[in-house]
Amino acid sequence: MHLFIRFIQVTIASALMALNLNTLVHTAGLLPGGFTGITLLLQEVFSTYLNINIPFSLFYWILNIIPAVFCFKHVGKNFTLLSIWAIIATGFFTDLIPGLQVTNDVLLCAIFGGIINGSQVCLCLFAGATTGGTDFISIIISEKTGKSTWNLIFVMNCCVLVLFGFLFGWDRALYSIIFQYASTQVVNILDQRLRKSTLLIISEKKEEIVELIKASTNHDATLFKGEGGYQGAPREMIYSVVSKNQVEPLYRAIKKIDEQAFVNVLETKLLKGRFFMKKHD
Repeated sequence: MHLFIRFIQVTIASALMALNLNTLVHTAGLLPGGFTGITLLLQEVFSTYLNINIPFSLFYWILNIIPAVFCFKHVGKNFTLLSIWAIIATGFFTDLIPGLQVTNDVLLCAIFGGIINGSQVCLCLFAGATTGGTDFISIIISEKTGKSTWNLIFVMNCCVLVLFGFLFGWDRALYSIIFQYASTQVVNILDQRLRKSTLLIISEKKEEIVELIKASTNHDATLFKGEGGYQGAPREMIYSVVSKNQVEPLYRAIKKIDEQAFVNVLETKLLKGRFFMKKHD
């Protein structure tokens, strides 16, 4: 059932992506980032210079073959299979869904098109999949380094947009950079898997809380002995670093164990050393 729900999420994300391409992106003549943008660029080159109209799905599927193979080897089977379905569904939906005109304002199309694009990317990521292309590359690098690479992908996409500007005009290219920037920022905000938080917990039920941290996050914890400044009573502090998206459910579970627990959550900007990252299945 869990896999079926993930399948539905990916299908919805693919339909949302196709609708966005055929409405806001198409209306403003924008070029999205990644292999989607390269596909649209190839379509326009063939149409403009060779007078040949090629379906979106054909280029899109061909471009994603090699990244999908690498992802299957280095990331995970279910993740890759769901991502392949996202690629197939996006191609079909883009060729089938009719284009709609919501607004003629190019700046609005760039901003809100980027927001929608980033949202559908995150919907796929939450389902344990991706929309393919450069997202594949980003996930593979993240798996190896443990660091977010979305800003790097943004720079790569801007290089493609420079070529687009030379061929079809700088106005469209610059608006497309706004689109890509909005999309990247949405992903950076919503995708918290690679961000880390430090937990400092003071509780008299340290054994239960340490076991909870190990069981729910697969991270260990360190105990520090101290003394309360007000009453001078002995205290023990539990120190642990977890992924940011694990903090809220972990906090709720800690409060069920000890309502009086004192929990301080700090943003971890730099972490050196071994840190367990759950692999994509």
